[in-house]
Amino acid sequence: MGTPIRKDDRHYTYADYLKFPEDERWEIIDGVAYGMSPSPSDAHQSLSAEILAQVHAQLRGKQCHVRAAPFDVRFNSADTSDSIVQPDLLVVCDRSKITPAGLIGTPDWVVEILSPSTASTDQITKRALYERYGVPEYWLVHPVDRILTIYRLDAGARYGAADIRELGGQTEVAAVPGLEIDWDLWEPLFEPS
Repeated sequence: MGTPIRKDDRHYTYADYLKFPEDERWEIIDGVAYGMSPSPSDAHQSLSAEILAQVHAQLRGKQCHVRAAPFDVRFNSADTSDSIVQPDLLVVCDRSKITPAGLIGTPDWVVEILSPSTASTDQITKRALYERYGVPEYWLVHPVDRILTIYRLDAGARYGAADIRELGGQTEVAAVPGLEIDWDLWEPLFEPS
């Protein structure tokens, strides 16, 4: 697992984020700027495209909407907001949260596809962020090991024990009734290594 790239020790906000160079991809979590993978692997991209296609088809004409990275998520609208992330995929069922500049508020479901350079941030830092802001369901998909880790908020608004599964068959998205992912439809061009 690689170490996430940090910009420096300064505390960043959304106002700072808007000044970052357009050819660089950064996320800010609790004021810390983390560099994103410059180019995800083919396995990452094909898996993201497959999930997006399935979700888009299942949500067509329904209340919920899917978005894929790069798409900014801010948990509040203040320019002083110090957490701006770009999940690989998200679903939001409250249309009013979607703005021309991204999502303001909490998504209903977030999917991160693990890459070596961002895996620790996704599994630790973002997990804590999503739990704190009440993301009902958070999936971590590991294309190399073909493993899915699911976190769901419990009655105490905390993520319970991880539900860990193999990528195979179908998995329902509890936070979005009627939505499921069929992992058997994913056929990567190159086997992940």
